Amino acid sequence: MRTLLTLATMAFAATAIAQDANDISANVPDTFQVRYASNLNKGDSVINITNTGSDSGFGDNICVNVYTFDPSEEMVSCCSCLVTPNGLVSLSVQGDLISNTLSPSTPTAVVVKLVSTRPPDEITCNPGGAGDRILAPGMRAWGTSLHALPSTPATYGVTESSFLQGGLSIAEANHLFSFCGFIQANGSGFGICKSCRAGGLGGSKQ
Repeated sequence: MRTLLTLATMAFAATAIAQDANDISANVPDTFQVRYASNLNKGDSVINITNTGSDSGFGDNICVNVYTFDPSEEMVSCCSCLVTPNGLVSLSVQGDLISNTLSPSTPTAVVVKLVSTRPPDEITCNPGGAGDRILAPGMRAWGTSLHALPSTPATYGVTESSFLQGGLSIAEANHLFSFCGFIQANGSGFGICKSCRAGGLGGSKQ
């Protein structure tokens, strides 16, 4: 699977981003954010996302494109959420991001990458579509994760923190979009995570 996906990435290398700097998110630093979720075999983690509305003048809605990776660095799912200004949407890591993975195994920890872009028509979002991508400011995201507590028997506690901003290179952006495009075209429906639902979710533990 790794070789097949690598070849697919090369085949989609022409996917373009409407920026030309090494860090295409330098002028809009909130458009690329990253977080992890662990101990998913013990309980769920959740992601909550909003849109500050700071892209006013270019259309207020943003697409939050979601890319989920297992610990072996393989993209296991992707999807996208339309987020309106001041709206709140959420994802369950267990129920939405790893319930329909590309590979048959279910990871117990993941890295989640979020990229916010402008929807071409204010309503359409596609995390793997070809063509130019224009990054959109205004994304804010928080996530929960389970952590083992120093107790006997073992118990797990929930912590919540903001996603961290990262620098998005052209190579990484092409990798994310093209891999997801390959999943959409060749995954037979697997690897497509569920889109966001309205409202926030709280963390849970088992």
